Amino acid sequence: MSERIKIQVPVMADLFAKGEKPEFLFWVGCSGAFDERYKKVSRAFAKILSHLEVSYAVLGVEESCTGDPARRAGNEMLYQMQALQNIELFKKYGIGKILTICPHCYNIFKNEYPDLGGRYEVVSYVHFLDEMLGNGKLKLTKEVFGNCKVTYHDPCYLGRANDIYEEPRNILKHISSHYTEMERNHSSSLCCGGGGGQMFKEAEPGNKEVYAERTEDVLKTGAAFVATACPFCMNMITDGIKYKNKETEIRNLDIAEMISFSLKL
Repeated sequence: MSERIKIQVPVMADLFAKGEKPEFLFWVGCSGAFDERYKKVSRAFAKILSHLEVSYAVLGVEESCTGDPARRAGNEMLYQMQALQNIELFKKYGIGKILTICPHCYNIFKNEYPDLGGRYEVVSYVHFLDEMLGNGKLKLTKEVFGNCKVTYHDPCYLGRANDIYEEPRNILKHISSHYTEMERNHSSSLCCGGGGGQMFKEAEPGNKEVYAERTEDVLKTGAAFVATACPFCMNMITDGIKYKNKETEIRNLDIAEMISFSLKL
């Protein structure tokens, strides 16, 4: 499952200088830009966009944080500074549609930026990919994961916060003939333990980490792969698998990576 092709990712400023305007801004996010593991997800999704011949661009060095971690941690002033800076940048490029691979970015763009005047059509990558699957533009096979047992962990900011449950499952069922649910799923899914600013603070008193509890749910399925759709979830679930010493039995992949592998990109 090594990376097979290299692509040239279009940058918004370069297209703007040539008088071109892409349909989508692909918002990479902090994890997608800086976290070594999640960079692979960014690359996988960019390859899929290129494969589908989607009109898109990234901000590159102009991309900043959405301000979501600051707001979750209680620093409202820093959040508003970040958000207003982004809104002005989007205005400069005439951005109307945003594609994002991070549920936290998706949620804050969609539900909280409008309070500051930032109104956009915000699309989660799982919804986008499911739509491409539905209209026949994305054609998946079960050649790679067809005989593998696969389960899925619901990110809080896709599921409970924005009611995106069926899209990722539909995609995974097109990839694997052996999709299975965890006992706690959909709106009853357990958080990975990294949301709401928890990713950046010390653990609170208790006898078990949330990620360890959730990893136990994963392992009970007997799946060979657990699919995630959030950088925080990937980090926490991967840590949980290592904590349980199960790296040789189960692997954590993002949905975009699974699609990219299935397409042999």
